[in-house]
Amino acid sequence: MKKTLSIIAALCVIISAFSMFSVTASAATDKVSLYSSEVCNRMNGMIGTTVYVQTKDDASNQSVTLHYNQGAGRGWTDQGAEYVTTLEDGSKIWKTFLRSYDLEYVIKYEGDGEVTWDNNDGKNYKEKILGTAPIAVNRSQFAYLSRFTVNATVQNLGFAKDIKVRYTTDSWNTVKEAEMAYDKTNADGTEQWKAIISEDVASTPGFQFCVSYTVNGQTFWANNFGSNYDANFRIYP
Repeated sequence: MKKTLSIIAALCVIISAFSMFSVTASAATDKVSLYSSEVCNRMNGMIGTTVYVQTKDDASNQSVTLHYNQGAGRGWTDQGAEYVTTLEDGSKIWKTFLRSYDLEYVIKYEGDGEVTWDNNDGKNYKEKILGTAPIAVNRSQFAYLSRFTVNATVQNLGFAKDIKVRYTTDSWNTVKEAEMAYDKTNADGTEQWKAIISEDVASTPGFQFCVSYTVNGQTFWANNFGSNYDANFRIYP
């Protein structure tokens, strides 16, 4: 009898553990997730990274905080994120900038008094570029006299893709396009694409660009959430 009760108790503990894990994972997926990130600079071992977070509910008093490792024996600390915009599906985008020698972070979301964590399925985030975003632009830190490189990371949503840089050198009075070419596939299955704009954009104040990604009959835009990108990519925003 005691043996039977012990087995039943053990099974209850196991079932409870799996139930708790399932609820936690579901909450992190439904309410908050990494949208994308952009490594801005590597200097003397320190990495500067802009992180975008997506929240997906209509709770009041929302806040997003990144708990991250500063590296080099500096321990962990918190950095708040600021609201950027609301997407067409009603989800919200938040942004923050992290500096670390060995970046590792998790995302904390608070809304209506409830706390939800996204820890990348227990692996924490490091230098991951794409989360839920279909495309992210990875800007060059330098614009040479007649050579400006645009890199984009995309979700592999289909074999046939059309990825272009749309840009202007006169504040959108005229528009030009450059086809992006496949570069490589990352370990997580996302793809990197690249285009080179052979113009002196560094000394052209009217230069701006965005990137379109067309796949399966649908077009996604990376346009800095409506602000577009330029060649003045500062190391620390």
